[in-house]
Amino acid sequence: MAGGSGFSHVPKKVPSVSTKYRSIVTDLPVPESIPILNRVYETESHSMHGQMPIIWDRAEGFQVYDAWGNKWIDFSSTIFVTNAGHGNKRIVDALRRVIDKPLLHTYTYTSPERYEYLSYLIANTPKQFEKAFLLSAGTEATEATLKLMRLHGQKINKRKGGIIAFEGNWHGRTMGAQMMGWNPSQKEWIGFIDPNIFHLPFPYPWREDAMKDPRKYFRDHLDQLMKEQNIDPKKDICGIMMETFQGWGAFFYPKEFVQEISAFAKENDILLAFDEMQAGFGRTGELFGYMHYGVEPDLLACGKGASSSLPLSLVLGSKEIMDLPGIGSMSSTHSANPLVCAAGLANMQALIEDGLIDNSKVLGVKFHNVLNEIKAKFPDHISLIQGVGLLGAIIFNDKNGNALGPLCDLISEKCLQRGLLVVHTGRESIKLAPPLMISEEAMIEGLDVLTQTIADSIKEMEG
Repeated sequence: MAGGSGFSHVPKKVPSVSTKYRSIVTDLPVPESIPILNRVYETESHSMHGQMPIIWDRAEGFQVYDAWGNKWIDFSSTIFVTNAGHGNKRIVDALRRVIDKPLLHTYTYTSPERYEYLSYLIANTPKQFEKAFLLSAGTEATEATLKLMRLHGQKINKRKGGIIAFEGNWHGRTMGAQMMGWNPSQKEWIGFIDPNIFHLPFPYPWREDAMKDPRKYFRDHLDQLMKEQNIDPKKDICGIMMETFQGWGAFFYPKEFVQEISAFAKENDILLAFDEMQAGFGRTGELFGYMHYGVEPDLLACGKGASSSLPLSLVLGSKEIMDLPGIGSMSSTHSANPLVCAAGLANMQALIEDGLIDNSKVLGVKFHNVLNEIKAKFPDHISLIQGVGLLGAIIFNDKNGNALGPLCDLISEKCLQRGLLVVHTGRESIKLAPPLMISEEAMIEGLDVLTQTIADSIKEMEG
């Protein structure tokens, strides 16, 4: 029985674990959890399922607990959300103050929490970001970014609303976001393709020409696109949307590649936007991931780690760009509600004032040193280590370059059984993203578990 995912839902006796940071005391999945999981599968859309079969009861700091005595080190941050840590005290206290008022919703009426968050946000982000638009989901933020790029193009009399995006990137599940994203099969439901959204090749590290001369790689493929589509960038392109790093494998662009894109955008009055859903709010050792490239974007779409808790996303930009939509023409029912604003403010204070971004940068060096040691131990199975700061991705390919997705599935499940949660991607990568407040001791324990689990999983699969 696999229930709502590809993982076994038959309880299995696993070795007990008892350390300072991990505890496994039951069969896994927990037998008592199976009826609950099955009821969820019966009553909830199938699309919501696919994770490993555990039921979270509470989460604190970098640890996750169920109701039956099991405890895990979390290397997922709930898919890059809880950067400031699970149940961060600043955030919990801020939420409690708003709940105790009580003030749970204000529509678009202003609240003190909204004013205080926006003031802090703008004061603590780069100077070109003069205004913000607050939303609930990351895909809303990328949709709003698309709208703003096209509104700006119309303002300066571009003939078309052309958008350049990139192969392999992901921007969300709503229509405009999926149009800008790459995966062709996941766009089939739409029924048509926006003829003014174009995709250029991604400079993967195994593409030798991209690594040899990143600037030329961009310009060559850009020139080819312009010629094939009969495009004049000064008249037909209004925006460029880049995922700061490609999500599934934490692949960053070469710095020169991005700098050439920035130069091209400036030459042709094109807005440059970064999708920072996974990269933002300290994950890479900088407030925003784009800062590693030495460029200054016009628009920033953020989510996930923006609050380390409640649903909060946002778009940042200049007054000129952010005020293009007329009053009431770009809003959302739950935008800027007092609870998420309180969480957003407390989250930023934790990241900046409590040193969590610095912790990501400093611990990130040790983190990646160990990841590269892991790669050296398994050269026939690990081809690449990607990421920076407390963001890592291990890419599993055999010595012939064949993807080892099933091995990643097994490693993810075995890590769960040993008290470690990793990001299960469903393909040939395992992503790692511990909360930024994790201690070095706990981080090393998690990496030790991962190392042994990789070894055991390879042995099991290869007999």
